[in-house]
Amino acid sequence: MTELPVDPRELRVSDAERSHVVNLLQKAIGQGLLSLDEFTERTDRALAAKTRGELNAVLVDLPGLTHTDPTSPVKTPPVELRANMSTIKRSGAWDVPRELIIRNRLGSTKLDFSEARIEHAEVRIKLDVSGGTVKLQLPERAMVDTNGVQVIAGTVKDRVGGASGRPRFVITGRITAGTLKIRRSGYVRIGNVVIRSPWKMGVATD
Repeated sequence: MTELPVDPRELRVSDAERSHVVNLLQKAIGQGLLSLDEFTERTDRALAAKTRGELNAVLVDLPGLTHTDPTSPVKTPPVELRANMSTIKRSGAWDVPRELIIRNRLGSTKLDFSEARIEHAEVRIKLDVSGGTVKLQLPERAMVDTNGVQVIAGTVKDRVGGASGRPRFVITGRITAGTLKIRRSGYVRIGNVVIRSPWKMGVATD
């Protein structure tokens, strides 16, 4: 009988890992990201956490925190996608990291987040695009912030905007002679048929 792999979120955490997260929460309150009451509540949750998932949950909406401890359970490097005169596609039920770097040289990157597994309140995407196209299909209730994108002889077509919603996508970086297209999925139900705009049709199961 083959044993199923253990979900990393279900791994037990040590006292050292709990203390590490409390240190991150202290940084967050120093940066004005948390109130004193929020800090107290999250510290209690961190100290009581038994699993990696429970411990990481207290940091899920706190972007930009760093720590020098290389053994930190919550410090993961960004995932980098490279499209050099080629095409990269992600769709379906794929796992979305907290941070993505897209390097595109005369290529095409198409990321469909509509059915992806997103465990973070905020997803940060850094662009390094030269003469290519990046297309982002966001979930139905997502929002996006493109204020950090520098465009040189390129185009940004944002059909989502900064309205409230979750998850929040923060796009930064540079586009040179390239194009960024962002849109949100919409759903229409006709009887037992569900149509997703754009691209996909399915059958309702309920």
